[in-house]
Amino acid sequence: MIPRLLNWQAITGLVASIGLAILLAIQALQTRHWKKQSATFEKLYLAEQNAFASTVADARAAADAAHAADRANSDRVTTEQRAITERTANDFEARVAAARADAERLRRDPPADPGVGGSASMSGIPATSRRPAEAAGHDRLPPPDALIVTEQAIQLDELIKWVRAQAKVDNNPSAVASPPGDDRR
Repeated sequence: MIPRLLNWQAITGLVASIGLAILLAIQALQTRHWKKQSATFEKLYLAEQNAFASTVADARAAADAAHAADRANSDRVTTEQRAITERTANDFEARVAAARADAERLRRDPPADPGVGGSASMSGIPATSRRPAEAAGHDRLPPPDALIVTEQAIQLDELIKWVRAQAKVDNNPSAVASPPGDDRR
């Protein structure tokens, strides 16, 4: 009976069935392998996405911190510059007021001519010898013009002081500045 069942068609069917069973087993193993690989790739993908999101968040936080440091530095510099400007303006006004007060005092009470009268221990210079000295005074500015020139000289002096003080303000402190050798141009 067995030899009847084992004809060439049965053997071919049996071999084909065994071959298909082997292919099915291989396919099942391949499916299991690729499911594991897919899970591993998914984990790697999620880890990469999380790392990217973390990098973006860190970069945004660093940018926000840099903007805050820049604002703080700008506020500090502005405050220093305003203080310098206010001090310079106050000094200028005080010096001009003093110059005007001196000019007014000299206008009201001109200085005594050292050549006239003299003290008890010294005799006065005769009027004829005073003329060349008075003639030399003709090159002087009239008092109003002298006051204007004095005010302008004070203004220029205070401007120079202001420029020097402004130049000393550190606009790029080390806390905000790029590290040495950082040439990102």
